Amino acid sequence: MNALDRARQAAIAAGREARSAYRGGLVTPTAGIAPGMTQANLIALPRDWAYDFLLYAQRNPKACPILDVTDAGSPSTLLADGADLRTDLPLYRIWRDGKLVEEVSDATKAWAEHDDMVTFLIGCSFTFETALQEAGIEVRHIADGCNVPMYLTNRACRPAGRLKGDTVVSMRPIPADRVAEACSISGRYPSVHGAPVHIGEPGLLGIQDLARPDFGDAVRIEPGEIPVFWACGVTPQAAVMASGVPFAITHSPGHMFITDVPDSTYHV
Repeated sequence: MNALDRARQAAIAAGREARSAYRGGLVTPTAGIAPGMTQANLIALPRDWAYDFLLYAQRNPKACPILDVTDAGSPSTLLADGADLRTDLPLYRIWRDGKLVEEVSDATKAWAEHDDMVTFLIGCSFTFETALQEAGIEVRHIADGCNVPMYLTNRACRPAGRLKGDTVVSMRPIPADRVAEACSISGRYPSVHGAPVHIGEPGLLGIQDLARPDFGDAVRIEPGEIPVFWACGVTPQAAVMASGVPFAITHSPGHMFITDVPDSTYHV
C-alpha cells in the first residue's frame, strides 16, 4: 500500500470513528472532522413527499445537489457501508407542519413514525474546505472551532409541487487577494455546491447583519477580508418551513453525515 492509499484508509477510519462517536451520543459540528472525506446534508421525508422533493432538488441543483437517495424505509446509504442514517449524525431536527419541534442526537424514535421514509443526502460545502486549507486559505469557523454561519436569503428557489422556499447560503470570510482562488477551488466541486453564488455586499441577498446568522455561529471578519457566500444544503429546511411540510427529519445545521467517499470523488 502506497502513501496515498494509507492516507485514504486513515481518513475513512477517521470518518467511521466519528460516526461511531455520534452514534454513542457525541454532539459537535462536523467541520474539520475526517479531513478528505465527503460530508452530506440530510433530509428524510415520507414517500408521499419524496417526489416533490426530488423535483425540487432537480430544479435547484446549486443549493440541493443530490449525492444519494435511499429506498423507502431504508436507513442505509451506499455512501458509507454499515452506517445508520438514524443515529450516525451528531444532531437531528424533527419538523412537524413546517415547525421545528425538537433536536435529538438519535432520530430512531421519530423515524419509526413512518415506515416509508425516503432519505436524500445532499452535497455539503464542508467537502471542499480541505482543498481551501491545503491552498493556505483559512476556513474561519474551523480555525475558531465554531459552526459555519448560514443565512436565509431573498433569492427564491424554483418551486416544485408543494414545495417552495428561499435559498440559504453559508459564508466564509476570504482575504480579498484570495477570493478568485477560493472561487476556482470550490468551483471544481460542483456536486457539493461548487463556486460561490455571491461575493461581497450581503444586503443584496437580503442579509441585514452578518453578526446574526439564521443558522450556525457568527465569525470574525478581519480587515481586508470579503464575505463570500456559497449555496447551502440547509435550503431544504427553509422549504420545509415555507411549505408547512407535515413531517420531516433533517440534520441540524453544521452537523453533517460523514461518508466513506473521498472528497476527490467529486473533484472535476
